[in-house]
Amino acid sequence: MFFPDIAAHRGFGECERAFITRIVNACGECSERLFCTWQRKITAKQLKHSGGVAIKLLQRICPITRSHFQLKPRFCLTMATILVLTLLTLSSFSSPAQAEIFTSIGQMTDLIFTERELVQSLKEYIEAEETKLEAVKSWANKLDTLTRASTSDPEGFLAHPVNAYKLMKRLNTEWSQLESLVLQDPSDGFISNMSMHRQYFPDEEDEKGAAKALMRLQDTYKLDSESFSKGKLPGQRQYSGVRYNAQLTVDDCFDMGKLAYNENDYYHSVLWMQQALRQMDSGEDAKTPKADILDYLSYSVYQMDDLPRAIELTRRLVAIDPSHQRAGGNLRYFERLLSKELRDKGRSQQEPADERPIQLDTYERPKDYLPEREVYEALCRGEGVKMTIKRRSRLFCRYQDGNRNPRLLLKPMKEEDEWDSPHIVRFLEALSDQEIEKIKELAKPKLARATVRDPNTGVLTVAHYRVSKSAWLEGEDDPVIARVNQRIEDITGLTVDTAELLQVANYGVGGQYEPHFDFSRRPFDSNLKVDGNRLATYLNYMSDVEAGGATVFPDFGAAIWPRKGTAVFWYNLFKSGEGDYRTRHAACPVLVGSKWGKCNCL
Repeated sequence: MFFPDIAAHRGFGECERAFITRIVNACGECSERLFCTWQRKITAKQLKHSGGVAIKLLQRICPITRSHFQLKPRFCLTMATILVLTLLTLSSFSSPAQAEIFTSIGQMTDLIFTERELVQSLKEYIEAEETKLEAVKSWANKLDTLTRASTSDPEGFLAHPVNAYKLMKRLNTEWSQLESLVLQDPSDGFISNMSMHRQYFPDEEDEKGAAKALMRLQDTYKLDSESFSKGKLPGQRQYSGVRYNAQLTVDDCFDMGKLAYNENDYYHSVLWMQQALRQMDSGEDAKTPKADILDYLSYSVYQMDDLPRAIELTRRLVAIDPSHQRAGGNLRYFERLLSKELRDKGRSQQEPADERPIQLDTYERPKDYLPEREVYEALCRGEGVKMTIKRRSRLFCRYQDGNRNPRLLLKPMKEEDEWDSPHIVRFLEALSDQEIEKIKELAKPKLARATVRDPNTGVLTVAHYRVSKSAWLEGEDDPVIARVNQRIEDITGLTVDTAELLQVANYGVGGQYEPHFDFSRRPFDSNLKVDGNRLATYLNYMSDVEAGGATVFPDFGAAIWPRKGTAVFWYNLFKSGEGDYRTRHAACPVLVGSKWGKCNCL
């Protein structure tokens, strides 16, 4: 066990030894190796922030008075250290992983309430500081008046015995009380609250992931940086005249551009640095110097092969900061490159640089790994849907009784055709609001970053093209799950005995799942030998989405939009058992709103 001899330390009294024994016994399941691992990982900053919480817990667990802690600060610090390390060790077994919070709006909502609590704690701290300062000011004002009188005639002032007594009293007692007041730290409560919530805070990867999500939305829905910066997004709902709107500052835009720059994504770096510069030129205040924006922007423009504009921007940078360490060298380098380019083209003079602001279509977005990128994103915007009048005439709606299933005879399911070939149908009122809320309640504590199977190794792994969190629910988890599974069997005529568990997904900022197949094309997939391939997909929509979030099929140009409580169904395999490659589909990025879905692969 860790610190085996600490309780026997001769500097500790009976109470201290009793407390240490409690800690040691409470952590009997924790090995010395694990504790030492935490001891190596914890930083002085973390301990400082956690000390307030540790001391409060110490005062509750151990019968030692507050005055005892004040009299023995070394013991207090030692015990705080032990308790913090112990709590961190125990929390490693019980706390859910907080990485990639941005991938689930459902989990991000908890942060809203966390922030509200921290704001309240901060207001209480400010109030305590103001009360303390008012008390100190009162002392200062009273003593200022007194010392003005006493210093004008010290002997005459002290000739009065009461004044002499009160001087002795003030310097012996009252100034010590003032010193104690000044030394009081009202921030303890706020720091303790911060420490308790800090473990749930997003990290740098979350911030980076959210920034990339904005860029993904920008690309998919062809939104310029100004639209994002001013909060002008389609699909925003309005409640009681209050629009949930948000704007990006110059510094926000600069940080977005810098993140893209550091990822060698000069296309997005140009867009966001240009927006930062535009807002700064319009008079908006910012912490970021204009020289920094021009520095990043000019080099990013150069990387986009626009030498004339890169030269013009670098000249602006030199004019602002002639001593800039890179600007002069970059300018000479760009001018040499441009001169060589003109000579190679047999021209003597370059046309003036384009003075129009950089827009979304000024430069071509680099191609990436996804061949159907343009078709996929167009469908997400509602463009290129191949629904003709002739095709629409073949679509019908009907009541579905599951081939006269007894459970559907009195209340058949409403069914609508979404597409003719391959046949895709939508079931209406497939889930009630109460069932949806219960499923979300069951799933939320289990949400974890959604994974995909590596096509080369078959190992499950996270991927940037699937941004969501998912949870797996069984029929034994709650009667609602069993009832929903039975309903799926009744409607489709397929059994869930060999189906995968019910998968609940919640999409985060710009949440998406790029084009993929639901059926397995890997001969080494061990699941195929037991349960067979994914014959069909039954997809429930558990929320409406204000903008974005469609399910699209790039191969045949279909787009299916989420409608709360409905479910869509299609077959992934032909009757021969061969995969229907037309069913390659995608979940478009969620532009505005929170998307919840439930999928059963049968």
